[in-house]
Amino acid sequence: MSNQLPSPDAEIEQRLQQAISHHVIGQLAQAESLYLSILAARPEHFDSLHMLGVIASQVGNYHQAIRLFDLAAELVSTSEQLWNNRGNALKEMNQLEAALASYDKAIALNPGFAEPYTNRGNVLHKLGQHESAVASHDKAIAIKPDFALAFYNRGVSLYELGLLDAAIESFDRAIALRPDYVAAYSNRGASLIRLKRFDDAVVSLNRAIEIKPDWAPEYVNRGTAHNELGEYEVALANFDKAIALGFHGAEAFYHRSIALHQLGRLEEALVSCNQAIALNPEYVDALYYRGTILQKLNQIDAALASYDQAIAFRQDCAETHFNKSLALLLSGELERGWNLYEWRWKLESMPMRIFQQPIWLGRETLQGKTILLWHEQGFGDTIQFCRYAELVAELGAQVILEAPGQLVSLLSSLNVQVIMQGEAMPAFDYHCPLLSLPLAFRTHLESIPSFPSYLKADDQKRRKWESKLPPGSAKRIGLVWSGNSAFKNDRNRSIPLSDLVTYLPNGHQYVCLQKEQREIDREALHASDIVFYGEEIEDFSDTAALCELMDVVISVDTSVAHLAGALGTRTLIMLPYSPDWRWLMGREDSPWYPSVSLCRQNTLNDWTNVLEQVRRELIDLKGRSIPKSSRSTKPAGRDSTRRSCRSIPAA
Repeated sequence: MSNQLPSPDAEIEQRLQQAISHHVIGQLAQAESLYLSILAARPEHFDSLHMLGVIASQVGNYHQAIRLFDLAAELVSTSEQLWNNRGNALKEMNQLEAALASYDKAIALNPGFAEPYTNRGNVLHKLGQHESAVASHDKAIAIKPDFALAFYNRGVSLYELGLLDAAIESFDRAIALRPDYVAAYSNRGASLIRLKRFDDAVVSLNRAIEIKPDWAPEYVNRGTAHNELGEYEVALANFDKAIALGFHGAEAFYHRSIALHQLGRLEEALVSCNQAIALNPEYVDALYYRGTILQKLNQIDAALASYDQAIAFRQDCAETHFNKSLALLLSGELERGWNLYEWRWKLESMPMRIFQQPIWLGRETLQGKTILLWHEQGFGDTIQFCRYAELVAELGAQVILEAPGQLVSLLSSLNVQVIMQGEAMPAFDYHCPLLSLPLAFRTHLESIPSFPSYLKADDQKRRKWESKLPPGSAKRIGLVWSGNSAFKNDRNRSIPLSDLVTYLPNGHQYVCLQKEQREIDREALHASDIVFYGEEIEDFSDTAALCELMDVVISVDTSVAHLAGALGTRTLIMLPYSPDWRWLMGREDSPWYPSVSLCRQNTLNDWTNVLEQVRRELIDLKGRSIPKSSRSTKPAGRDSTRRSCRSIPAA
């Protein structure tokens, strides 16, 4: 056996390998101690200086890391790995240009070294140079085709470029190489959310959570997908889980507020939205959304202030300007509201129709001109604002009113030309969407063109429905308890029939004026004495005839409520706590419809006081008659009692 002691070089190499072994398995303190012991013997030992710099980076001491990397570089300046690691430390210090220079040094030393290309791509991504970032990741992948990290990083940059299908493909490549790649599953889910493939997003995020159930961001993404699917309870549970896991990003609280809002828990939604804003005071989406919640709580001044904060940070946010217009209109500030209401054309959901002819907003003379007035939103909107058609005609214009097929027959009682949407259009000089007419006429509360009636039912249809209605002397009460279920706010405005019927006193003849029968109402309707015609009501001309034959119409906020008001039929409209803008705040009457009375919820999501008011009205109706003269059927253009709004200020 040899008694020869190991050489100093061999002993240092053995110690270095021990240090690296500890380092690889995360025993940083032991590794650091061994590296330092080597430096005590060899102060210019490159590998120990380099590895101590790596440890300093790992524990977040980036300034120390750079000092150590620079000392090592003075000894050996040709190590591509050192320059790559130095670039990583500079990136974490947000010294991005210096980081790029360090990565470029590594690449110059070894163009076949893949890691600095993808690290360089990440810095370019942080600089907002996403196309260059993708190109850098592509170079890394060309060198190392099984580089899962590069595919993942490439997907993140493609996501920022809006190339979502390509991003998903890149995440899929990363997952194929590393089946447990949690971040790839999570970001794949985020890409699917942006593509509105919410069910697929949930599947991807479920897989991420299976792999790493304690990683909070994936719960935020999954909650967002469930929000979009309308599964708000499930969404809320995901956001709560993320927060419980320590995720305190503003996004979790913001999206949580959306779920709470949709569940009708407005006070809690407001708290959550405020938490998001506290974490990020410049979070425009949260400032905007807080405004919508405050508006639902009827805190209009506070809502307007929140919208203004959002606009201060992002002046081109169409949603904020549009919602601010609704708050102004609701508060009665019509002139300011109409101006901001034009922001609706910048909403993704409401693109402006393109015509060669210019839009008319009240500035140009219409004498001897032809103008197209066109339907833009719901049936109720067209019924409400078609009142302006004859006022436009009185300015000397030939008016063409375009309307959906279901409204054409009804609107033909106006003294203008009515065409069906989709038909070939006659020649015209100007166009104006119907809901821009109040702006064109500079309408304010005192100048709303309010008529006892401005539409009338077809006489033949009226006779047809008179013969169908059950005979008798009882007062006829038209009922509408629910609207179009596809309308996003329908659950706040509609009432289950089972709730309504318990407040309907005996002695009246009740007639359903809606065609749709929901499954939830089927049993209550069958058990009641309400006359239901369903599909026999073909279009609004049938509904109009029925409305004119009613003594009173009782309706939630739907197109039938507008129709009854436009016909001059006595109408009670049942409104939720936060009403649509056109019904204003705190009024029992409507400046738009003289024959309408408004019954408002005085407590959020509680119809009790509204239904009690309806019951009292119907009991009182038994003892009195409704003069037929109150139901004027003269078209607006020939009704001398209307409020004039013809005065249009010069441009």
